[in-house]
Amino acid sequence: MRKKSSQSPSTRDFDREFRAQVAQMTAGLAPTAFSTAWADWVMHLALAPAKQRELQQDTLMRAQDTWAFALRALAGGAVSPGDGLDGAADPRFATEDWSQFPFNVYARAYQNAAALLKDSVRDVDGVTEYHDQLLEFALRMLLDASSPSNCLATNPELLALTQAEKGQNLMRGLEHLAEDLRRTLAGVAPVGADEFEVGRHVAVTPGKVVFRNELIELIQYAPATRDVHAEPILIVPAWIMKYYILDLSPRNSMIRYLVDQGHTVFAMSWKNPDERDRETGMDDYVRKGLFAALDAVTAIVPDRKVHAVGYCIGGTLLAIGAAALARDGDQRLASMTMFAAQTDFTEPGELAFFINPSQLAMLESTMHRKGVLESKQMGGAFALLRARDLVWQPMVDTYLKGRRAAMIDLMAWNADGTRMPWKMHSEYLYRLYLDNELATNRFPVGGRLVRLSDIRLPMLVVGTEADHVAPWKSVYKIDNLVRSDDFTFLLTAGGHNAGIVCGPVHPKRHYRIKTRRLADPHLAPEEWFDEAARHDGSWWPALHRWLAQRSSGRVKPPAMGAARRGHPVIEDAPGAYVRQR
Repeated sequence: MRKKSSQSPSTRDFDREFRAQVAQMTAGLAPTAFSTAWADWVMHLALAPAKQRELQQDTLMRAQDTWAFALRALAGGAVSPGDGLDGAADPRFATEDWSQFPFNVYARAYQNAAALLKDSVRDVDGVTEYHDQLLEFALRMLLDASSPSNCLATNPELLALTQAEKGQNLMRGLEHLAEDLRRTLAGVAPVGADEFEVGRHVAVTPGKVVFRNELIELIQYAPATRDVHAEPILIVPAWIMKYYILDLSPRNSMIRYLVDQGHTVFAMSWKNPDERDRETGMDDYVRKGLFAALDAVTAIVPDRKVHAVGYCIGGTLLAIGAAALARDGDQRLASMTMFAAQTDFTEPGELAFFINPSQLAMLESTMHRKGVLESKQMGGAFALLRARDLVWQPMVDTYLKGRRAAMIDLMAWNADGTRMPWKMHSEYLYRLYLDNELATNRFPVGGRLVRLSDIRLPMLVVGTEADHVAPWKSVYKIDNLVRSDDFTFLLTAGGHNAGIVCGPVHPKRHYRIKTRRLADPHLAPEEWFDEAARHDGSWWPALHRWLAQRSSGRVKPPAMGAARRGHPVIEDAPGAYVRQR
């Protein structure tokens, strides 16, 4: 639990400013967290002579393997760097070019060194599990950066390409680097992002802004069918992303798909906060965000309950709000649907590498200095989790091969980041991630605690198999916390974003789904995986069916807005907030 500070405000502000200065030199990473993990490993390794002897033997074995492989490679002929390797071969060295001397030796030496370093931090008795994970993460960052595939001189594919193009690939790469630096310094969107202009190419589902306050705009989408399902849908997106990830191109817009299936859809669009919003907290996001939107929806579509859908942090906010509504006897929700959203943060996945007291103290200091967390800081953290795919390979392709990847709608959306207020994000990280207050009934809304066990609505919870932000087993934990007698868990292929935004037709996707009643025995995640029925294709039709089955019939579409009830049409979708930079 976060300690209550006894420092004077001036002392606390001075320390915050110092930490913020340090963060500028360390790319926002807290050196104390990694140094503490390293000290834990060193001290316990010093007390483990058998482990030391094992590592010495492993070092000798790996060195002998590298020398023996080098001698084989020198003898002539192509020898794959994965040939006879003790462990899985690295796919980065799988092409024929890497079987030629000396590049195969570089690759073999790298793989042996990587395996040795990974073995050295594993299974050291006494080292905490978290420090184990932190050291493995640090090693992964180091090894991803030092791979011979990243360097022109040690990558045979790059050398062959450079020779074939007479260096033109490097000239193009230099031009790409200069252009990217210019755009970064100018705060301009990446190359190609202008081909996905909001309101013109993406976020184009017809609709109207029918409510606006200092935190959200509410968009009501125009009906596409003669009649609609009686209960409207309210989408609560995450505020670390712009809402139109659910309204990308027409082919993969979930909002358009639901409208086309006869649902009345409302979506919240969060304001992009600035320094003036530094004191906006979690209570504001519940009250001025979720509750304000719910008030507007029920005014526009009176006498109907609402299907609420939350994505990522928006799903967490929805769970908090639903618990508060249940606590207060408010029965306006018909059901809850959550996409890749956590409520129990005991196993937050790889984001745990950035969730520790040292790291949060540094991050909180940086946010306090500016009043907000800049989107590039959050984006950088996510990129580090998959540095090989999101940092080093794109750099090789763009600056050494001179080939810029074509921009797609999801990439353009990802580059259109948002900021987060200091107070809200500090509360979110400390109270939910670090202290896990929501799952332990210690999280207050409006000054009173909420309990997830008060939620007894029909629930559809969606996880994604390859999610590194909200691992599906962590998402599944909500089954232990609510008392829904109609609880459906759906697990789809893909990651945190691509798994959700897969389109209504996707032949390469599959999903598993299973519903349980309150009287049914709880299944562990592995048991659920074995028992849940597997289906090929996109999971979106299953989402539509689930919502339709819990609706009360078809009715005439509601009017756009409700001027007499205080919700006139303000402007066309997608509104003003989504365009804020």
